[in-house]
Amino acid sequence: MNARQLEKLGIPRFCARFAITVVQQLAAEKHSRAEIRERMHQVAADPKFFVGDRIFDTLARELLDDASPVAHEPIPYERWGSDIDDAALKQMENACCIPSAVGAAVMPDAHVGYGLPIGGVLGLENAVVPYAVGVDIGCRMKLSVLDMPLAGMKNQFEHYRQALENGTRFGVGSVHERPKDHAVLDADWNVTRITRESRDRARRQLGTSGSGNHFVEFGVLTLSQPAAEWDLEPGQYVALLSHSGSRGTGAAVCSTYSAIARSQLPRKWDHLSRLAWLDMDSSEGQEYWAAMNLMGDYAAANHDVIHRLVTKLLGARVVVDVENHHNFAWKEIHNGKETIVHRKGATPAHQGVLGVIPGSMADPAFVVRGRGNTASLKSAAHGAGRVMSRKKAKNTFSFRSVRGMLEKRGIRILSAGADEVPGVYKNIEQVMAEQTDLVEPIARFDPKIVKMCGDGSRAED
Repeated sequence: MNARQLEKLGIPRFCARFAITVVQQLAAEKHSRAEIRERMHQVAADPKFFVGDRIFDTLARELLDDASPVAHEPIPYERWGSDIDDAALKQMENACCIPSAVGAAVMPDAHVGYGLPIGGVLGLENAVVPYAVGVDIGCRMKLSVLDMPLAGMKNQFEHYRQALENGTRFGVGSVHERPKDHAVLDADWNVTRITRESRDRARRQLGTSGSGNHFVEFGVLTLSQPAAEWDLEPGQYVALLSHSGSRGTGAAVCSTYSAIARSQLPRKWDHLSRLAWLDMDSSEGQEYWAAMNLMGDYAAANHDVIHRLVTKLLGARVVVDVENHHNFAWKEIHNGKETIVHRKGATPAHQGVLGVIPGSMADPAFVVRGRGNTASLKSAAHGAGRVMSRKKAKNTFSFRSVRGMLEKRGIRILSAGADEVPGVYKNIEQVMAEQTDLVEPIARFDPKIVKMCGDGSRAED
């Protein structure tokens, strides 16, 4: 009798190893399969009756303990930012109740997500939470500085427009008519069943951008002073900036392993079901970790293909580039211990590490250098952060009106939805001002030609 069969009899997976020991004892005493099933069903239904029994005592006590509510004192978390809603802070507090939590922080762009707030950072000891990584595993930013004249974005607008229109695809389920090649497709996709079964879909979606707040855009990068990391003179440059992740395959990995984690969660932790965790020593934890890392590589490949296609269509050469994940988990050393650091909509900000923090379709993005602040688990905001739900945004704003207003400011929006207009986001300048101890801005990117999904599809992060 395996864990799945026991689960059907009412034994939670958390207690499966105790139950299997009982089954083996009953079988050794020559009980029939039907008798064993009946006894297991009985102990699951009323464990108190079996306390003290020579065979069932340990299992009964585990079941009773599993059903007992837990009052667990949350660990403290650090906070950056003044404009964070109470619901997001409550999610952060709940995450701090996870038994293996050893560190946590909330970034100034934080807002409500699934389980962990977007803009939340969570450090766990030997455990990983799929929903604390996020639905779009490996969602990331990539910026490429191009060897093109600034005037071209205005004088040759149609050429730039076509490069964006033909270089990627937007929308749920979007694919390229001709699948693109990349070395990531030669990786081991057999690490889990879900990645193996999704490889063909991943191949078709490689180089596409999805929906929600994902975008690809041209703009002006301003470098005010030399940056040691770049061989660039101070000045202004044409740049290509993209935001997307691991598409449908990443979502499938998250959905599959979140469900497994919830199925194994002891009933006493039911209030943390959206934060259900997998032990890193378990087979499921190892499977998720392997799949998550593959999705991180796939997300990076996705951006690589987008930038390769768009710049080729434009006839440009990449001078320098920078990129980073912001929906991922890393094994890092904090306070002398290996820690699984989840950054759900948060940018890695280790000492000297570069990253990109975007604003909105009308507001600047910033290339930043991390300061390695240990209080934030060496993390920073991943963007401006929403202040309004997508539904409310659609009822509040007219995309046509906003589009016209932005065009007068010299910003051309090729496609997007009312749920992504500037008014749904916090002020990125304020967000940056509230994390000066986390990152140092080294360059500014101002969008000029923007393409997003125009159907308003729901996406997290």
